[in-house]
Amino acid sequence: MAGRAVSAAANPAPPMATRLQGLRYLAVSVVLFGGVWPITKVALAHATPLWFALNRCVMAGAVTALLLAALGRLRWPVRGDWPCILAIGLLQLGGFFALTHIALSWVPAGRMAILTNVTVFWLIPLSVWVLGERVSRMQWLAAAVGLVGVGILMQPWTMLGAAGSLDALPGYAMLLASSLAWSIAILVTRRLPPRRPVLDLLPWCFGVATLLVLPLALLREPGGGIEGPSWPHAAFVGAVAAPIGTWSTIEAGRRLSGILASVGFLVVPALGVLISNLWLGEALGWDVLAGGGLIAVSVVLAARG
Repeated sequence: MAGRAVSAAANPAPPMATRLQGLRYLAVSVVLFGGVWPITKVALAHATPLWFALNRCVMAGAVTALLLAALGRLRWPVRGDWPCILAIGLLQLGGFFALTHIALSWVPAGRMAILTNVTVFWLIPLSVWVLGERVSRMQWLAAAVGLVGVGILMQPWTMLGAAGSLDALPGYAMLLASSLAWSIAILVTRRLPPRRPVLDLLPWCFGVATLLVLPLALLREPGGGIEGPSWPHAAFVGAVAAPIGTWSTIEAGRRLSGILASVGFLVVPALGVLISNLWLGEALGWDVLAGGGLIAVSVVLAARG
């Protein structure tokens, strides 16, 4: 999940890259990120959200640092790289991880897999306002369709009336805030692109995210942590899914066209919903199908527009 949109913004596909290579990277990214939220949901039975998010940052930072060191590419960032590092580290990784992991206490994992992919309709109005970009009617339509899909997933009608409940509202608010933070990070990388490839900056990005999540974990969950049964899940998410999935996402974005990459990444929430349904027994109701379908349509419209 982290690095997906950044790859398209900061690493345009080189002309000699092959589609087959890009599809291989895309497949790895989809498999790893599609299962992250169901796995995290299970892990939180024996772990607290922020400490689990902190472990994800620390492990991913260590693995990417070791990988770059082995490749001879681990370097201290130059001055022009820091706006990108801070934007990704504070917003797309640290803020996103903190908000989404806490939100899992309120929101089913299948809905999480869909709602964490709604940056498309934040990006369209923000690109007009901040970057002065021209947006086509198709892209405005994409934003509207995606917003309707999110509304269906949140089911506001169940929160009204005598029998209504606002219990899930904080979780949905955190998810929308997390996607907004991700969108702002993308805008920063577009306006202030880094000097070096984003892959080379990932250890520093995860390091900045760690510095953000650590005090939050100490303040909000002073007695929290990760217990024995959740460590296999934490190790997979932190040491495998986060670093390798992010790297695969960046490489797929470099090798595939923007339209093909955007449509291909729609498989991530679809796989997340499927795993949640089969493994966790979460209901695959009309609202999940309709809301997820509308968000998928919105991304396709945005890519074509």
